Amino acid sequence: MAGETAHTVVDYAGPTTSTAVVTNPSAIPTRIPAYVARVRWVPDARGRSLRVYPTAAARTTQDPAARTTAWRQVVHVAPAANTVTMHAQFDCHWSYARIADPSKPSWNLETWRPVVSAQTMFDTRCNPGGPEE
Repeated sequence: MAGETAHTVVDYAGPTTSTAVVTNPSAIPTRIPAYVARVRWVPDARGRSLRVYPTAAARTTQDPAARTTAWRQVVHVAPAANTVTMHAQFDCHWSYARIADPSKPSWNLETWRPVVSAQTMFDTRCNPGGPEE
C-alpha cells in the first residue's frame, strides 16, 4: 500500500521473525536494545547462581518497558532462570542495584533464595535469605 513500509520485527525473547506492515514507521523502534551482555551459571555454596552482565543500555535506560524486555533476554539465553525468586531478584537489581551501584559488573541471582515481599527484597539489598556470596 502507498505510504506504508514493511519492517522485519525480531523479538529477542523468541526465535521467531515476523513481517508487519505499519503506517507510521517512525513510531516503531527498528531494533530492540540489548540489555544483557551475557549470563553465566556458576556453582555456589548453596546451589547455583546466575551472573547477569548488564549492558550500558541497561544501566542507563529510562524506558519503562526495558525491565520486562531485559528479563525476557535473560530467560531467552538461560531458560532455567525463569522462576519466581530469580525474576524477583532480577527486578530488584533492575530497580535498585543498577542505580545504587551502577558499576557492579554482574547482578547475581541465586536459585536458592526465598520468595519474599518487595519490601524484604529491598531491605536485604536483593539478597533475601543470606548475604551475597
